[in-house]
Amino acid sequence: MSNYLIEVPDIGEGIAEVELVEWSASVGQKVEEDDVICVVMTDKATVEIPSPVDGEITWQACEPGDMIAVGAEFVKLQVEGEGNYVEGQASVAKAPELQDTSTTTSVALPQQAEKPDDVKKQREKTPSDTEYKTPLASNVFQAAPTRHSSGAPRPEGEKPLASPAVRRRAMEAGIKLNYVAGSGPAGLVTHEDLDAYIRGESSSVVSQSQSGLADHSIEEVKVIGLRRKIAAIMQDTMQRIPHFTYVEEIDVSELERLRSKLNKEKDEEQPKLTMLPFFIKAVVIALRDFPEMNAKFDDNKNIVYRYGGVHVGIATQTDSGLVVPVLRHAETHDLWQSANEIKRLSGAARGGTAKPEELSGSSITISSLGPLGGVVTTPVINSPEVAILGINKVSKRPVWQDGGFVPKDMMNISSSFDHRIIDGWEATLFIQRIKSLLESPATLFM
Repeated sequence: MSNYLIEVPDIGEGIAEVELVEWSASVGQKVEEDDVICVVMTDKATVEIPSPVDGEITWQACEPGDMIAVGAEFVKLQVEGEGNYVEGQASVAKAPELQDTSTTTSVALPQQAEKPDDVKKQREKTPSDTEYKTPLASNVFQAAPTRHSSGAPRPEGEKPLASPAVRRRAMEAGIKLNYVAGSGPAGLVTHEDLDAYIRGESSSVVSQSQSGLADHSIEEVKVIGLRRKIAAIMQDTMQRIPHFTYVEEIDVSELERLRSKLNKEKDEEQPKLTMLPFFIKAVVIALRDFPEMNAKFDDNKNIVYRYGGVHVGIATQTDSGLVVPVLRHAETHDLWQSANEIKRLSGAARGGTAKPEELSGSSITISSLGPLGGVVTTPVINSPEVAILGINKVSKRPVWQDGGFVPKDMMNISSSFDHRIIDGWEATLFIQRIKSLLESPATLFM
């Protein structure tokens, strides 16, 4: 038996360090050549690191959420036959080539976005003095199963083990995992355990609300991966860009009648039209008169790049966080083509299969929360763009007309602009042009 050392691969593009998102294999686990060891994230993509050899993992350098430098010692394995280093001697390890994962997820990045401050330095660890934490991945737990006592929460400070998917389900259901018994290895909480708890079949855990006990638990949630990237981008954007937000209400009664009619008469293979394709068409037309809105601002060079083509970023919520797939050359699409492309892009983003080129290159962004859109939002600009438009929900409101109140389908547009480039008057005229088009939808096709 001999030792094999893996170093953090050089992913190119000047990347000096990566963030470990999760381990796919743990210490003591045997892996085969090309098995995925872990998932790391750069500023642009999520990438899987495979094992270059067959062997058993004996040491891992860091934990999920840690930043680690390219070229740093990363993983050690025990292998049959010849290894590439001897303990106590300088290593001669070569990093494995990275393979792009089919589930690459990327968030639209500002051109001048800096990496987060106070990046945690890589911790020096050795197999002899390190107590290994169990990774988050649901298939890597090797310890013997443990059970928590019936009717009581886990001891204070002990965090429940669960995969990200289980944690997400529990959060959406309003369930504290600290009170769910885990049947998996090392007390891992599985989907089946969560289902049993929801059905009230878990005998080893009692809800605090049922027992009448005050809940003093505090769960630590590490901000890592895409969520950390989003946090850094939002902070950078809000610090650098003076936002000007303008809200206007629109009477979309005629537009809703047109949309309903088109959906009733559509072919089976055509997607159902939402408000978004009409909104995109109105934006495309309005940009002909206000090209300064369809632009990016390089504040290092003090240059504004105005685009001829309209590349619309569609802010899309996924399980991992907010991403922005791009509808390219929206000026060439009719309503149905836009609807088809929006459906395809949002599906790819939510499924984690969107390509990097589909998640970058927007020149103006639209954010819509659909029926949950609220009355007013304050959208954050997708830097280095200079404008973002937010669609709020459509609701029936009483509107004064011809001497009396009548029910109307009303919708607000909440828009934000880079005040360094866009003046308030220009922004107002731009939104008023969109309002005019949507309130008289026949003009969208003239």
